[in-house]
Amino acid sequence: MSAVNYGSKRRAGGAAHYGTGDWIVQRGSAIIMAIFTIALLLSVIFTSGPLGYEAWSGIFSATWMKFLTFITVISICWHAWIGVRNVFMDYIKPVSIRLALQLFAAAWLIGSAGWAAQVLWRL
Repeated sequence: MSAVNYGSKRRAGGAAHYGTGDWIVQRGSAIIMAIFTIALLLSVIFTSGPLGYEAWSGIFSATWMKFLTFITVISICWHAWIGVRNVFMDYIKPVSIRLALQLFAAAWLIGSAGWAAQVLWRL
């Protein structure tokens, strides 16, 4: 009779072991995006006068808003990475193509976060 391998030594392949952590990160990043949206809407509502360049610049000139905006950008990038990585792992079977797409997506998201930092703080 052959031994059956049950229990903690048994593992599923792919991204199955990321489940709970990814779920928590997706929900946490969504909460950060919601907080940013509410803060931005309140800032716009309570801004007097027309919403031109000066008004938008004034909204984003406060350090707390720059910080909240950058944290939101990081949250969006992390949120997007989890989704894109899971789609690639589920639907792109050739490992070389999947790796190339994941590297491109990671580079794009890191570059986007860097560009956001440059725009926010004029680096």
